Amino acid sequence: MISMKPAILAVLLTLSGFGTPLPSRNRAEPVAVDPGMLVEASEQSGIEVPQKPHRPVQRVRSEELSLAELRAKYPRLFYLRGNPGKRQIALTFDDAPDPRFTPQILDILKAQDVKATFFIVGYRAERHPELVRRMIREGHAVGGHSYDHPDFSRLSDSRFRDQVLRTNAILTKLAGYTPNLVRPPYGEIKESQLIWLGQHGFYAINWSSDSLDWRNLKAGQVYANVMKSVGPGVIVLQHAGGGRGERLQGTIQALPQIIRELKARSYRLVTVPELLNLPDPSRNRD
Repeated sequence: MISMKPAILAVLLTLSGFGTPLPSRNRAEPVAVDPGMLVEASEQSGIEVPQKPHRPVQRVRSEELSLAELRAKYPRLFYLRGNPGKRQIALTFDDAPDPRFTPQILDILKAQDVKATFFIVGYRAERHPELVRRMIREGHAVGGHSYDHPDFSRLSDSRFRDQVLRTNAILTKLAGYTPNLVRPPYGEIKESQLIWLGQHGFYAINWSSDSLDWRNLKAGQVYANVMKSVGPGVIVLQHAGGGRGERLQGTIQALPQIIRELKARSYRLVTVPELLNLPDPSRNRD
C-alpha cells in the first residue's frame, strides 16, 4: 500500500480535482482514501505513483467459489469464452475511453473493418463522451467496467450495485440503448454479485486470452501473448486506456498484425453478443 504523509496526501487530493481514480492494476486497499485517488493526482502533479500488476484470473478466494467454479455453476451468466465449435473470436478492450489510446485503436478497427467490444469506465465516459459515441456510431459493442475500477469482490452489496448501475446509466444516455454486459475489474466477482447481475438482466464477461498489454509490453510480446491462446470462441483481453505510467503502444502496434493473422486463419472477428449469442440491446437503439 502507498504510504504518504498527511501534508503530501492533502496536496495530491487538491490537485486531483473531484478525486475520481484512474483505473489501475492494483487491488483496492482498505484505507480511508482510495489509492486510485493518488494515481489521479499523480497524473496532474507529475508525482510518480507505481502501478501493481493484475492478480491471476483464476485465483481461488477463501470462503468464495473460484472463478472457474463460478463459470461452471453459472454458465449462462458468467462467460470466459464462446462456442469452441465456431471459428469466431471477440476482441475486447478495457478501461476506455482514453483520449491517448482509444482513438488510435478505433482507427485501426475501422481500417480493418472489425467490430470489437469496449468495456467502459463510467467516470471516463463522463469526461470523454464523444469517444463512446464514436464506438456506438462505428458499430462496436459496449459494456460496463465499473464507475471507477474497484475490486468488486471487496465491495459491499450497495457499493457494487452503485458501480454497475451508475455506469450503465451513463452508457444508456450515450448509446441510446441499455447495455447488458459487465466486465468486473480484475476479473473478480462474488457469487452474490453474479446472481444480482443475472436477476437484473446483465451478463458477466471475463476472457480466455490475456494480452498483458498493460505491462507496457512491446508489440511482439503483445502479439505473442494473444496468439498463443487463440482458438474458436476465444475472448481476447486488451486495453484501450491506462493509468499513470501505462503506455499501450505495444497494443496499438500489434493490433493490425493480430487482426490480419486471425483473418488469415479463417477466424471471424465479432462482438461479444454475437460470439456468445446473447441478446443484443443495440438493436433496440433509439
